[in-house]
Amino acid sequence: MNKDYCINCSDFKKYSIVRKPFIKTVRGKKYTFSFSTALCSSCGSSMDIPGIIDLNIKEFDEQYRGFENIVSIDDINKLMKLYNIGKIPLSLALGFGEITITRYLEGQIPSKEYSDVIKSALSSTFFMKERLMKNRDKITKVAYNKAFKTIRELDRIYSFSDKLRSTIARLFNNLNEITPLGLQKLLYFCQGCSLAIGSDPLFPEDCEAWPHGPVYKEIYHLFKSFKYNPIDDDRFIILNNSADALTDKEKQIIDLVSATFGAYSGKTLETITRSEDPWTKAEPNSVITKTAIKKYFKSVNQKYDLSTEAGTNKYIASKLKAKG
Repeated sequence: MNKDYCINCSDFKKYSIVRKPFIKTVRGKKYTFSFSTALCSSCGSSMDIPGIIDLNIKEFDEQYRGFENIVSIDDINKLMKLYNIGKIPLSLALGFGEITITRYLEGQIPSKEYSDVIKSALSSTFFMKERLMKNRDKITKVAYNKAFKTIRELDRIYSFSDKLRSTIARLFNNLNEITPLGLQKLLYFCQGCSLAIGSDPLFPEDCEAWPHGPVYKEIYHLFKSFKYNPIDDDRFIILNNSADALTDKEKQIIDLVSATFGAYSGKTLETITRSEDPWTKAEPNSVITKTAIKKYFKSVNQKYDLSTEAGTNKYIASKLKAKG
């Protein structure tokens, strides 16, 4: 326990940090904040220790933004990185004043109206493209071209179904690292488990029987630059801020796949898929039909119960044992 000077005790005393509620009025509205407070261990009075004011300012900023659903400084930095655009051209492209974004980065809290504009740009390339084109005369040609080129690359993500985008986003939120190979196989297992447990496909896209197992071609092209390395991509900002298209049941399936198949490397998952009927019975580079996937995983589900982690892990162990 740390010590500092307690004015009430007129002596250096030990203190503890506790969170206490405070009611504050901001812009005419009352809010109950929770601020860190240093309390003297002897008399229980508040102590003015070094750093406590700065901490309270930070707590106020975070909580107020949360109460009003206002973007953070981190969100603005992500937006600049996402569209490869500087703070001044971003400010002008969004229709703000030239130094508005600069002020927000320095700590000024945006109005709800301006915050919503920033959030829309974070979640939709279509919105950002519209703003950029509307205000193109206000920014330099170089800044405009860089941002527009980035938007064209980001638009590839919107060629996928909402379900597939949301599935990818949830997989990345669940797991620390995913390689392109691992992502391909996890998507395949998500689809297989969905067809086995609920009979309906998780997403409409089809995979193909490539030499290294089932592959979703457009996803492959999107992330192939990462090769065998974990995917680390600014485009996930768009994925994470897009509307979630998944039902609770679909989320449970993805979470189950993450907790089971997600514990293995992409290479190990490739080995499993290349021993399963949907891939072994498909013509090379042809579509692996959802009917074939459903038939196979329905039979697996009857034997192992893919709705549970225990059953799914038993199935994985059986495949690895057979290969071992």
